[in-house]
Amino acid sequence: MKLSAIDFAIILAYLSTTIIIGLLMKKYAKQGKGSYLLGGNKLPWYMLGLSNASGMFDISGTMMLVTWAFVYGVKSVWIPWLWPVFNQIFLMVYLSMWLRRSNATTGAEWIGTRFGKGIGSKMSHNIVVVYALISCLGFLAYGFIGLGKFMMIFIPWEYISFLVPFEVSPEFVPHIYGLLFTLFAMFYAILGGMRSIVWADVLQYLIMTVSAIAVGVIAMIALGKEGMLNVPESWYSPGFGWRLDLDWSSIIPEVNAHIRSDGYTIFGAFMMMVLFKGILVSAAGPAPNYDMQKILSTKSPREASLMSGFVSVVLMPIRYFMVVGFAVLGLLYYENLNLIVGDNIDFEQILPASINSFVPAGLMGLLLAGLLAAFMSTFAGTLNAAQAYVVNDIYLKYINPAASNNKIRNISYSTGLIVVVVSVFFGLIAENVNSILQWIVSALFGSYVASNVVKWYWWRFNGHGYFWGMVSGLLAALFLPLIFPGVHPLYMFPAFLAISVVGCIYGTYRYPATDEETLIEFYRNVRPWGFWKPIHEKVKAKYPDFEANKDFKRDMFNILVGVVAQTVLVIIPFYVILGQYTALAVTLVILAVCAVLLKKYWYDHLLTITKE
Repeated sequence: MKLSAIDFAIILAYLSTTIIIGLLMKKYAKQGKGSYLLGGNKLPWYMLGLSNASGMFDISGTMMLVTWAFVYGVKSVWIPWLWPVFNQIFLMVYLSMWLRRSNATTGAEWIGTRFGKGIGSKMSHNIVVVYALISCLGFLAYGFIGLGKFMMIFIPWEYISFLVPFEVSPEFVPHIYGLLFTLFAMFYAILGGMRSIVWADVLQYLIMTVSAIAVGVIAMIALGKEGMLNVPESWYSPGFGWRLDLDWSSIIPEVNAHIRSDGYTIFGAFMMMVLFKGILVSAAGPAPNYDMQKILSTKSPREASLMSGFVSVVLMPIRYFMVVGFAVLGLLYYENLNLIVGDNIDFEQILPASINSFVPAGLMGLLLAGLLAAFMSTFAGTLNAAQAYVVNDIYLKYINPAASNNKIRNISYSTGLIVVVVSVFFGLIAENVNSILQWIVSALFGSYVASNVVKWYWWRFNGHGYFWGMVSGLLAALFLPLIFPGVHPLYMFPAFLAISVVGCIYGTYRYPATDEETLIEFYRNVRPWGFWKPIHEKVKAKYPDFEANKDFKRDMFNILVGVVAQTVLVIIPFYVILGQYTALAVTLVILAVCAVLLKKYWYDHLLTITKE
């Protein structure tokens, strides 16, 4: 254990500060449901953007990004498209604005603005709540395991095993650590609601920025001393063909086995599926988690778009400066890292092992505080979303609509405790971080796509169609991986999608369309483009001054430019740390061109269409 007294002091100071923030913001949370769940819609977009970015700067995800950068090099910039990271660009360009115009508290409450108050709407509302809770529990379990695997390398099990009154096998040691820190994080997460989460996230982002720059500089200095990295030649290039041209046989043979286990050997097929899935998932809008809650917490539709655009700018370069720094340090000093967990090499241990080996005292404490804060940020935001769905969409809707603020607050606290207990159970039965992530982004999100794409763009789609699309997709996501255990979840996505589409079509044509008044109000308020001609004509007859949204081509162009810009923001830290200055100059020119185009065709246009 290499933690020094100053490291412990920094970590304790950070944890104490978050508790103080929670206590100070608790009084605002008492003001009502809106204050607790959405911060009263009074927080500025840039703070929400920093908070959202901070929530995405989680330990588990960062561990995986470091592993991918170590194994795949610059090509690793494409793998997070699996999630997909470019959904933030769709949100920035138009979807955040559309979502925020609803003035809803949660995604389930939004259903009423689209499908009205009939049976179909109630069924849709209920299935969104079920989906949201399963999604939140999955993300909490994902963070739970990642935190445990991260901390066990700094506090070896033999130091604390005597405190545990039972024998723990090596594969469950990360779960014990995850449980210990989850209990601490739980207190802060349920204390002050959205406002305390945002303020704590901003503090965490500042800590991580300092830490990321320091790690990147340490890696650059080490690379300057040691010379070139011992990696396959194509490791330095973002380009790829049908097959992944990375042969580690003569360098670190175990990496080839890791690539095969990831399922990315046929990289061309992987990228085709990632694009197919990613575009559909992005067009569906945000899943009902902390990202959606941050959008709904903004002051206006314009600020919702600005917030989503700001996330990529503040997250990608800083996070990847740290990611690439640790990957380079891991490659330079691989022989000195202890990556053995049980009897196998665990490449997910590269991040904590590199911190333990190369980060000096003081900075280690700052970095650990920031990464612990990253866990708490993701945990708090996801827990807040789960509480919002249980309190707003179950308790207040069906059990006690007239509940007092005190009653709402108490239900929120008890809900938080229950959600944590269940998510810990999920974490205990999961194999590893990657197994949960693959299931969430490939299987669970696959079930979400069809219903949530169609809801925005087709007027005839009704609540029954939404319900049956979600139910059929969710059942497919739960059971197909059990029926075909050897198939990568990503390659099951077409099956999930097809089953969900059948459910959508059945529900839509088996039952009547949504009532006209609901469709007219939704179309007039949200102003989506798509297949809305019959409703547009009715709105036009009722409101002669109404103009249709004709921005489809502009939005698609802005998405293309935005995705290029976001990808360049990821690549730039690679070239800075690796000293690839010619390639860096090219990427900076591309970024500048993208910035000019987005200023003209997105930002300037945004000012003209958001008068709210």
